[in-house]
Amino acid sequence: MAEPADHSLPALRARYGERFRWLLLLSVMVGTMAAIMSSTVINVAIPEMSHHFTLGQERAQWVTSGFMAAMTVSMLTTPWLLARYGYRRTYTGCMWLLMAGGVAGGFANDYPLVLAARVAEGLAAGVVQPIPAIIILRAFQPHEQGRASGIFGMGVVLAPALGPSIGGLLVDAFGWRSIFFMVVPFCIASLWLARRFVPTTSPGGEAANPQGAGLDWRGLLLAAAGTLCLLNGLVELHGGTATTATLLLGGAALTLVAFVALQRRTLKARLRHPDQGVDPLMNLSLFKDRRFAMGSIVAFIYGIALFGSTYLLPVYMQSGLGLSASHVGTILLPAGLVLAVTIAWVGRLADRQPTHRLVSIGLVLLAASFALMVTIAPGRPAQIIPLLVVWAILGRIGLGFILPSLNIGAMRGLERGHIPQGASVINFLRMLGGAAGVSLCGIVLEWRLAVHGVQLATSGTDASARVAAFDETFLMLAAICALALTAALKLRDATTPPQPQ
Repeated sequence: MAEPADHSLPALRARYGERFRWLLLLSVMVGTMAAIMSSTVINVAIPEMSHHFTLGQERAQWVTSGFMAAMTVSMLTTPWLLARYGYRRTYTGCMWLLMAGGVAGGFANDYPLVLAARVAEGLAAGVVQPIPAIIILRAFQPHEQGRASGIFGMGVVLAPALGPSIGGLLVDAFGWRSIFFMVVPFCIASLWLARRFVPTTSPGGEAANPQGAGLDWRGLLLAAAGTLCLLNGLVELHGGTATTATLLLGGAALTLVAFVALQRRTLKARLRHPDQGVDPLMNLSLFKDRRFAMGSIVAFIYGIALFGSTYLLPVYMQSGLGLSASHVGTILLPAGLVLAVTIAWVGRLADRQPTHRLVSIGLVLLAASFALMVTIAPGRPAQIIPLLVVWAILGRIGLGFILPSLNIGAMRGLERGHIPQGASVINFLRMLGGAAGVSLCGIVLEWRLAVHGVQLATSGTDASARVAAFDETFLMLAAICALALTAALKLRDATTPPQPQ
């Protein structure tokens, strides 16, 4: 039988039976683990990388922010790529790009090359991340979606749970370059699985259409320009001049207005002439569904807190408390394992419990974990590590309540044909919040360090002042989580879940 027939969605379902949807989920889970690992494992190497390239805090954080910006923008292209090239070509292309970025970053001798490798990894990771949510909502029955999301989440969180631990040991033993190569075995495994279980068709079982609607390049350029203006404007708020910051943030606002206007015009043109033109990069009609609109707000604020803290915690432990990179990994490992167990348990609850209840509980626990960081004092070394472990576990339990329920709850009211767009938009807004969150944490931290009259270096007698600056940054994250509760409580409206196809 010809290759397209052998690996179309109906043929794979017939070949593997009821277990096929789980095999498909496993295949994309491995690739998503590689993408998430590449986004988080770099944080334990930032202090050594900063020293190697003689970078300031603001330049060093662009290793993370550049990745996040690239990942955020590329997420908007996922529905178009899947419709035009199908699951397999889209997925395997991303895995090759992710692996190439990891290898190039590991061998790079100049900081611009490291940054370029991180951008390449971010582009690949952004396209991959909406795919699992699309599969869960289209391939699984409504009463299975929470369990599938929980199992998927449990597997995926093992990457950031184990990544910093292994990465910390690698950094101490072999230097910062070694952490770039961690994604390579995951990419190789995902490519092998994709050849067996990922269909060549697009979502819903339709054949990929390479001659379909074109990509909304104007929308993509506006989204990229707006994201870069926002991130650079946030950096300039503290490290630059007020005039530059105002111009950049004003440019981000104007770009947002232009993007919204363009997407509305593109959607209207597409509806008038279905066989002509391009599909909008973001279908703004999705926000008419209240659950989706509220879920998008929660996703954005949640992204600020999640990715901001992922950047802040390792820097806090190393530069604020003077712990080694391997200590950081060891402290975060129990929290990661607890997160995996929590996600599997909450995933089953998500099939029976209201979304707003689970998400609200998670936000409360996450806010508490940030606020309680103020109880850690450098003058009591015997209490530092136990408290760090406990508060990290508390925060990860909060994440475990949010992760498997937010996407499903926000998108269950959407029509089947809108699920790829919905998954792309939710992930885009979460990552946009994440990219802003990393910059925001860096800005607030630098600001509070300056107020306390201290530097980020771990030597000297000003440890209490440094920790106070970190404490105030953690309190800012706690306040942001509390703010998201307002939108989370409005996720309570019930809708009829879409039937899988």
